[in-house]
Amino acid sequence: MKQYLEDLNKAFENRLRIGIMSALVVNESLDFNALKDLLGATDGNLASHLKALEKVGYVEFQKSFVGRKPNTSYTATSIGKTAFDQHLIALEKLINRNK
Repeated sequence: MKQYLEDLNKAFENRLRIGIMSALVVNESLDFNALKDLLGATDGNLASHLKALEKVGYVEFQKSFVGRKPNTSYTATSIGKTAFDQHLIALEKLINRNK
């Protein structure tokens, strides 16, 4: 069992981080408010988890203006997509270990 747990990525231990990556992997990009609504997160909670994923290079952001309002959109990096895929594979192995 220990070998399966070692393959899990600590960056994805939180449900919000898994949700963020899931959303960004299947969408080209999403803005902050779309992520917040999709995940049912508060501004502060979402921002802190996005920052943690940015810090390890799994997501990146782009700031722009829509009309006169600032807009921040997020995308999963190729490194982040690969890490997330590997995490999902590790979860599948853990779930299927006794089958």
